[in-house]
Amino acid sequence: MKKIINVGASRQKMQSKTKLRRNSMPYDHLKLLESNARTYARFFNRVFSTGHGIRVRDSQGNEYIDCLAVAGALPLGHNHPEIKQAVVEYISSDGIQQALDFSTPAKIQFVNDLFSRLPPKLRDEGRIQFCGPTGSDAVEAALKLAKFYTKRQGVIAFHGSYHGMTSGALGLMGNLHPKTGVGLTTGDVQFAPFPYRFRCPFGTNGTQTDQLSINYLRTLLSDPESGVPKPAAIIVEVVQGEGGAIPASIYWLQALRKLTLEFDVPLIIDEVQTGLGRTGTLFAIERAGITPDILVLSKAIGGGYPLSVVVYDKRLDVWTPGMHAGTFRGNQLAMVAGSTAMRVIDRDGLVDNANKIGDILKKGLIEIAQHYPVLGDVRGLGLMIGIEVVRPGADDRPGDPDGELARVIKRNCFNNGLIIETGGRNGCVLRFLPPLIATEADAGEILDRFEQAVESAEVGVLHAG
Repeated sequence: MKKIINVGASRQKMQSKTKLRRNSMPYDHLKLLESNARTYARFFNRVFSTGHGIRVRDSQGNEYIDCLAVAGALPLGHNHPEIKQAVVEYISSDGIQQALDFSTPAKIQFVNDLFSRLPPKLRDEGRIQFCGPTGSDAVEAALKLAKFYTKRQGVIAFHGSYHGMTSGALGLMGNLHPKTGVGLTTGDVQFAPFPYRFRCPFGTNGTQTDQLSINYLRTLLSDPESGVPKPAAIIVEVVQGEGGAIPASIYWLQALRKLTLEFDVPLIIDEVQTGLGRTGTLFAIERAGITPDILVLSKAIGGGYPLSVVVYDKRLDVWTPGMHAGTFRGNQLAMVAGSTAMRVIDRDGLVDNANKIGDILKKGLIEIAQHYPVLGDVRGLGLMIGIEVVRPGADDRPGDPDGELARVIKRNCFNNGLIIETGGRNGCVLRFLPPLIATEADAGEILDRFEQAVESAEVGVLHAG
């Protein structure tokens, strides 16, 4: 695999020439005003000024391949010409831009476009609720709906889960850090082991993880002394995103769906990050052929603009007017952009492209990992890929997670013009979420820049040792 040799050196030269300018950049002033809770801006400390497709540029003219894509919210990348044209034409038409839940031509078109692409049962028997602009708000709506329908309170979520930052969604989060010290407890949420084969939560080598997880859930639901009342819902991601790009198997998803039907527990599938082609099917549930009771969608369905919805089985539609609302649930620009994105994804075969380019990336990353034992596991579906960074163990067990080295590799990637993010336990998983428009040439550049970043990090580790 060809290596990029001079990227870091050329960038260092450019940075040295512009040192004085950088010291007076707006970023330096902005970071004094922004909250300590900022995340991406803290690490990617540049002023990003332009973007086109899979690439962005900072105010100094440095170009980066964007494998974050606003956490998957840009399915067609930055400034896709057809989305721009659709939005500009809509604004120029004097169509209303915010509409609460009034009916509008843009809303009718969006609902028709979305429903025509849903799995058959949801398409034929589904109902839709427009929520606030974020996925968190749609999760809140899903929880509220399930609890109102069942008249029960408890929810089962999974270790490693991420469903948002609002109060109810945060209660479902596996990661303890965002809710530490703020008085947020798990309340009525019970956490079950996710089928994380690389680090089997049951202490096995991973071959029995799926079955052990299902057995655990069955016991939780059926044992009269489990201590867990029958829940209002079970909520799960088909691929845990922030939790480390961990995909659930087809077997596990199908077994979970059977279990929820057997015990009459509504199943909520959170496809905020996986929806609209990200995993190589239009919706990640299609891989397993299952239909949840409630499907949560956001990010890509707005074509890069804020929008979230829940689609659910009509039998659950028992709540009353005003039970869930929000001022910006009628974001017309997002509906226009989302409809355009759906049509472009279909026309240009971008679901298949996600499979094709994702396969190239995974194979290339696996090949790189064979030369660097600190890359302990490569996994994912479509263009949602994770690499777990480890301290290599002495036996066949996975090495300990190495979040510090993962951050060094991420920094090296950024210096090489490649934006990736970390996630998972201890922040040890390097995550790739490029736009669905990524090409084979893009994949080659990503692999080259990533390999150089890993090599530089390993050399640094050896020298430090």
